[in-house]
Amino acid sequence: PAGEAMIVRGAGELEQRFDELGPGDIVLGPLPARYLRGALAADLLERGVQCLPSVLCQLLSRSKCAQAFILRRWMAPHTLVVSRRAELMDAVTYCGRHGIKAVVSKQEGMHCGHGIRRWESAEALYNAAAFAQEVFPFVLQPFMANISDVRVVVVGDYVEAYIRENFHNFRANLAVGGASRALSMDAAAEGLCREVMARGRFPYAHIDLQLAEGGGCYLSEIALDGGISAARIGRQELNRRKREALEKALGEVSKMPKVR
Repeated sequence: PAGEAMIVRGAGELEQRFDELGPGDIVLGPLPARYLRGALAADLLERGVQCLPSVLCQLLSRSKCAQAFILRRWMAPHTLVVSRRAELMDAVTYCGRHGIKAVVSKQEGMHCGHGIRRWESAEALYNAAAFAQEVFPFVLQPFMANISDVRVVVVGDYVEAYIRENFHNFRANLAVGGASRALSMDAAAEGLCREVMARGRFPYAHIDLQLAEGGGCYLSEIALDGGISAARIGRQELNRRKREALEKALGEVSKMPKVR
């Protein structure tokens, strides 16, 4: 018979009711880390349990490589994911074929600019990686000089952007010495952000964009949470708006009848 969906809030309740969840039930709020390690996330999806934020966006938020696979169409041209040595050798050939000289690698699982490295060529990267299996996987992109690094915060109707700059380091992250200034968000850049969020099923997001000299606008990374030290909005107000966004989404999906 039809009935109301079970709504689970918080890690403690999820632990208690995990085996009871079924089609149409809802887990509200980010999943604890262990539920995002493959089998448990797949189990929730297979049982028809809905998660807000979606399992997809939570997994994407944790993985640069997954983003480069799924959100590649919004990223800089020639973005590649390198998972093993043979793929890196293929990338060397690919870069040579397309006339790509300097490249940037983005290491999986590292944040605040610490996993971003510039190489004079893909061949130089291959030589450095030849003796270290632990470098895989990573994202590989052409190095683009003179880009503007933009952080965008989007939650509901609220959109805020600021440029991050570092005149002594190509990494613009504030954590590695970058400075910031406010930026007026244009319609095209906001449209790109909204498209990426829709594709990844993000209810809100912290988005890093790359603005190229020729006018190109590309996705660098996206996450459900991130630093806001340079933002006008405060953490307390931002979190309130995020909770509001989740409650709104909950109101839309919980109207659907649950069938056992």
